[in-house]
Parts: sequence; structure tokens; C-alpha cells
Amino acid sequence: MGEDPVTTATDATQAPRVFFYVQHLLGIGHIARASRVAHALVANGFDVTMVTGGTPVPGFPGEGIRHVELPPVAVADGNFAGLVDANGAPVDDAFKDNRTSMLLGAYHGAMPDIVIIEAFPFGRRQVRFELLPLLAAIEKSIKRPLVMTSLRDILQERAKPGRDEETIDLVKKHFDTVLVHGDPNFVRLEETFPLAEQISQRIVYTGLVAPAKPQPPQERFDVVVSAGGGAVGGALLKAALAAAPHIPELKSWCLITGPNMPQGDFDAISAQAGEKISVFHFRKDFASLLSGAKLSISQAGYNTVCDILQAKCRSLLIPFAAGGETEQGSRASRLEKLGLAQVLEENAISPQTTAEAIRAALALPEPGEISLDLDGANGTARVLRRLYAEHQMDDE
Repeated sequence: MGEDPVTTATDATQAPRVFFYVQHLLGIGHIARASRVAHALVANGFDVTMVTGGTPVPGFPGEGIRHVELPPVAVADGNFAGLVDANGAPVDDAFKDNRTSMLLGAYHGAMPDIVIIEAFPFGRRQVRFELLPLLAAIEKSIKRPLVMTSLRDILQERAKPGRDEETIDLVKKHFDTVLVHGDPNFVRLEETFPLAEQISQRIVYTGLVAPAKPQPPQERFDVVVSAGGGAVGGALLKAALAAAPHIPELKSWCLITGPNMPQGDFDAISAQAGEKISVFHFRKDFASLLSGAKLSISQAGYNTVCDILQAKCRSLLIPFAAGGETEQGSRASRLEKLGLAQVLEENAISPQTTAEAIRAALALPEPGEISLDLDGANGTARVLRRLYAEHQMDDE
């Protein structure tokens, strides 16, 4: 694109500048986790610019974070095939060139000391059209910033030959650190990324990025049913609706469809709900609601599971598995083995199986102290502070 190299020199008295790229394509989990990390960085004395490229989500990244919004892209369906713009039209080369120019301009304007790219190169190959030019620009910087990738603890396992080797090559060429937002006592990166040993010196575990312990709920429901962002999860909500009449001892239900559920689907679910079932697009007090509930019913996405663990709520997990997805199933099975969840496979959903699984989940022991590290947002800040200090010493 012809930009001049940029310096990243920072006076010792200034807050280290962090340039944080996040691209969510389907749900809201990636931007929610990244936002938690960004706020912890600001609270720990970093100056953060977050660049997002997905459909805007109200409340994210939130106040106090400098925010650059690229023209949004999403995937057309749960198979993650093909990018579309805000109007649902396939993106073309001109669109991609414009986004790339905006991203490079934002990078040069931010003059960062640390660059964090969420998921790539382990995921988000759909946006390599702009991330590879960004990495090339970083390498040309007069004073190169630290470059990190930010990963959830469990990766989608890849079937395509050569994909993992390509990822390793990109990490070795461009990335100083692989931030794994997980507890190695729960799962290690090599369990879902077999070649992790080749980059073991770059891997740092931060702990799970859970929210702060929730406040006591202002409103109580026996059951909280949630579908993440709402782009997928309709089957889960319908199963809960169908099962509710079979469990009369559960008097009040809260169904949270997610902000991305189409209005027509939301209206249909609301029409089916009886008197004891309240339906919402979104609840800011989700974590508090969990702390007062007898049971959570949800998929097994990273952020939802962190909310459940922090709230110490019994849970029934119905992991998303469409399109060969393995990540949620892997997380759910590990939690079940620890006695922290009951699992129902997505392809086994029916009113009867859901009711049976709900009863089994209610019979689980009440969660006590969780042994997993849930302080991953502040853990990330501590890691960055240490690595940045070492980087500064190396430059002297």
C-alpha cells in the first residue's frame, strides 16, 4: 500500500500502546473475550486501540477503549464458508482492498508497542487478505512492536492436510508470543493443536478469561437458557421450550436468544413461551442471573462456560457441532468428566432427552470452589507487562 515505515518508540513514562485486532464472524464470543482482556489491560496501565471487523455488537468493546471499526464482514452460515458484507452480499476485491488500507492506516496511526491479533493464524483465515499485509507492515517498522496471537484454550481441530504446518510457519515468522487464554491443568494447547511442541517456547497460558464474580441477582429464575450470540442455537431454545412442561417443579424460566437471532425467530419463540417462561434478546446481568439460578442450559462456548464457572451454577451443556465443529464438544466433555456439567449432544435433542438431561444436571453436586484459574484477563495484563519489560531491556 506504500506506507512509510513507522516507529514505535515509547517514552518510559508513557503507557505501553497495544493494538488489538479482533474479527468475529458468527457469534459474539471472540469480541466478548477480547473486550474483557482489553479492559483489564487499560485497568493495568496500557493504552489500548481495538480494531474490530465484525457486525457491531452493542456494548463491545465498551467505554475506555479506543475503537476503530472496519467495514463489517460476517460468514453466510455456520459452515464459515464465504464472507458477506453488512447487507449479506459477497465481498469483492475492492471491498477487501479498502479494509486493508483502513487497517494499515490504523496501525500506522496507533504506533503500537504491542500488537495482538486474535485467533490468526490458528483461525480467521478468511481475513488473511488484510492480516498478511499487516504483518508485512509490522516487519518493516523501524522499531518493530511485539507481536502476539490471542487464542481460546481449545481450538477447532483441522482436517485439511498442511493447514497446521502453515500455521506453524506463520507463527515462527511473525509472532513472538502465543497467548493461550486457558488453564493448562484443564487443557493444554497440544491436545487440540498437535504441532504445538514446535512453538512451545512462545506459548504462555494466561488463565481463563472469566468475568468478575457476579453481583447478587436483582431478578431470579429457576432456569437460565442461553444461546450465545443467537446466530445459531435455535434448536437448543426450542428443546428447552418443549421440555419445560415436563418439569413442573421448575417454576420460572429465562430464555436469552442472543442479539443476533433474527426477529422472526425471536417472535416465534416468544409466541410459544408460556406464563412461566420469559424471553429476552439479551441480558446485561446474565452472570448475576446464573448465580441465582438452579440450572443453566446453554451451548459450550468459551465465554458462556466461564460465566457458568464463575457463577458456580449447575449446567446442562448442548455443544454446537454443526459443520464438523469440535471445540465446544471437547470443552463440554472435559467439564463433564470433572463433574461440572451434564452434556447432551446436539443431534440427540428431543423434548424427552432434554427433560431427562435437565433432571440429571439438577442432580449434580452443587459446585464448590472451582480449582481452575479464572483470572485470565488480569493474567494477560501481567504477561504483557513482563514481556514488554523484557523487550525494552533487549532494545537497550
